[in-house]
Formats: sequence, structure tokens, C-alpha cells
Amino acid sequence: MTKKVVIMGAAGRDFHNFNVFFRDNPEYEVVAFTAAQLPGIAGRVYPPELAGPRYPNGIPILPEEELPKIIEEEKVDVVVFAYSDVSFNYIMERASIANAHGVDFMLLGPKSTMLESKKPVIAVTAARTGSGKSQTSRRVARILRDKGLKVVVVRHPMPYGDLRKQVVQRFESLEDLERNKCTIEEREDYEPHLKMGNIVYAGVDYEKILREAEKEADVILWDGGNNDFPFYKPDLLITVVDPLRAGHELTYWPGSVNVRMADVIVINKVDSASRDQIEKVRRNVVSVNKDAVIVEAASPLIVDRPDLIKNKRVVVLEDGPTITHGEMPTGVGYIAARKFGASEIVDPRPWLKGSLKETYENYKHIGPVLAAVGYSEAQIRELEEVLNSIPADSVILGTPTDLSRYLNLNKPVVHVKYELQEIGSPNLEEIISEFLSRGGKGG
Repeated sequence: MTKKVVIMGAAGRDFHNFNVFFRDNPEYEVVAFTAAQLPGIAGRVYPPELAGPRYPNGIPILPEEELPKIIEEEKVDVVVFAYSDVSFNYIMERASIANAHGVDFMLLGPKSTMLESKKPVIAVTAARTGSGKSQTSRRVARILRDKGLKVVVVRHPMPYGDLRKQVVQRFESLEDLERNKCTIEEREDYEPHLKMGNIVYAGVDYEKILREAEKEADVILWDGGNNDFPFYKPDLLITVVDPLRAGHELTYWPGSVNVRMADVIVINKVDSASRDQIEKVRRNVVSVNKDAVIVEAASPLIVDRPDLIKNKRVVVLEDGPTITHGEMPTGVGYIAARKFGASEIVDPRPWLKGSLKETYENYKHIGPVLAAVGYSEAQIRELEEVLNSIPADSVILGTPTDLSRYLNLNKPVVHVKYELQEIGSPNLEEIISEFLSRGGKGG
């Protein structure tokens, strides 16, 4: 008999798992997706154009809190968990909900969900959101480009708009971001690659995306999202771990999978973590993956206008995912404010409104900074209004994209970013050179 399925997700891994495992599988019928982590995802429909002929009406996307009701009303047999950056406790709580309602709980692994490429694939993943995956991806891309190779970046999905228009997205210029009405989160991840000259692909159907990317790539660089494992089978898997959250590399899903599978582990932020934290992470990594090559790296700050920080009252705007479900109370902007002598870091809470206020109610660990959540035009305008209402001398932007291009701000802006800097040997240059000498295949 056909088993009825609910897929729990956040508009990324859930759609991919459906496309590659469930869509044409007669043993299962997916009756609903549930949505969590991100605002504005629930209430949509996974369209029939993507769901396929077995789903002529598409598949509803419902709030995760309705899971017990969906299980009962739809007579569900299996609940599939398909999103990332969650603690083991969190995921087992969801398993307990499913099991308490009598149904199975499923986690699909790499063998069931990874697609194989004809071209070499280097994948960059992480143990947690905010570990330094983006700067590591940029570092890998630079190494490959310096060797004369054409890099095509395939980014983990963030399809928050009209899914029918986002099946396969190709970005080559900043104008492509405007044309596709990209969210702040998408701009943060795509824009640095575009400025380097890299082609970026993203979307919903990663089989179709892969085949298009293969047409123009010498090497495909998988740039992961959150701490998810890759959608493509990697020939070289690099996982970034964060000693400022020592221990999380063994206790968060599915970052712990990435740590165990990795060919290379980058211990990042050695310039800001203590030696005890660094050694704890190293011991944990070796305990589950003794064969991985370990690289130590720093993430030095790059600040364009430190004069707008020193002795100034500043408001700090940080990368959204790092500060929200990444569980970091502050980020690079806050570090820059302290390092460069701000007279005061203005706590934004009294001026919050709308979805920003809800964000702080949902993520009570957030410190005296703003999280750049911008998944709709309305939220972008809220962010603009809040920043303009806060009595400060300047705004510190700790986000990868230049948000001042999209926000009409009444204060001068300081841009802060990280770049990866390996310490000593082995380093990524040596590792990638050796990888390419083998023809771009694993050893």
C-alpha cells in the first residue's frame, strides 16, 4: 500500500528530498510540507509544475505547529525531517511528536539524495551556521580561478518567491539579483561570488540545475546552506567548524554528518577562540573522523571606515541566519564595534516593530544587535524604518552584502566582513592542488 508522507522543511532540503526521492516513487504519497525557521513560507503550495503528474493540485505547505493535526486528518504514515541547523534534542522532540501519533520518523541520507556530476565537485559545508562557510567558499573559488579554471558555484536553495519562476536560476551580474527580486539572505550569499566573477546557480530542481551548471563549469563548487550536507556527491568535502561553539560539531544535525564525512576540516576563528576551545574541537573532530586533514584558519576583520566607529554611538546590523537559528548572540559587526572603540553600541530593542519584533521574541538569545531578516519587501522596509529611528551616529553592517544599496538610511554606514586566512600548513592551496593533480577525484 502507498504510504502517506509529511515532509518537515524550510523551503530547501524538503523540496530537494521530494524531487529526488518521493516525486516519482509509487510507494509514497506526499500529502503536505510543513514549514519552520523562516517567515512567510507556510501558506504556499508546491506547484503542480514542480510536483509532477502524480500531484495535479500541487502540495500544500502548512505551518509546522499543525503537524499533529495533519497526521490525524490525512492519516499519515511517515514524517520526514528535512531541514538543518538543529540540535539533537530539537530533532528528537519532532521524532517524539511523530512517534506519539503512531507514525514513523525518517531522515533521508546522502545515498538517497545526492546527485552525481560529470564534473569535479568540491563541496563546502559547516558544523553550524555562521562557522565561516562563505569565506571558505570564496577562498576555494579564488584558488581554482588562479589556476585558470572556470568555477560555477551552486548555492544551497533559498526559494522564497514564486517557485514556478525559480526552478533554475542563473546569476552572472548584480543586475540579475534585481531582476530575480532576491531577498537579503540571497544577496548576502550570491553577491560576493558575483563580484569575484563567479557564475552562481540556485533554485528548486537541483537535477536540472546540475545539468545546466555542467555545461559551463570546469569545477562545480557546492556552497552549502546552514549546516546541511550537499545535494551533489562531492569529490572533495570541506567542513568548517567553529571553536566559539565548541561541542556543537558533535551535537547538531546534520553538521555532525558533515564532520564525519569530511575530507578536510577547517577549524576557523583561531584568532578569536581560546586555545582550549580550539583543542576541544580538534579532539572532537578526530574522535569521529581520524582521516580528515585539519586546517587551522583565522577570519580577520576588514573594516572600510573605522573612523565611523571610534568614539561613536553605533547600531549594529548582523547576518540574519547566524544570529537567529545559528544561535550566536552577536556577530562580526559587534566585534568590530568593540575592537575599533565605539563609545556605545545602541541596543535596538526599544525601536523594534513588526516581524523584527517577532524575531526577538522567537530568538531570545540575541544580543544588542539587529538581525538582517529580509524575506519580503515589507520586511526590508521595516528594517529601514527601525535603523532610521535608532539614535546613533552610524550603522555597522556585518552582512556579506552592501545593504545600504537597498535601504535608504539616514546615517553613514561602515562595512565589515571576514576573509579566510589559513595558518601554516596544510592549507587549502596545497590540498586543492593535490586534488586537481588526481584529476579532480577523491583519493
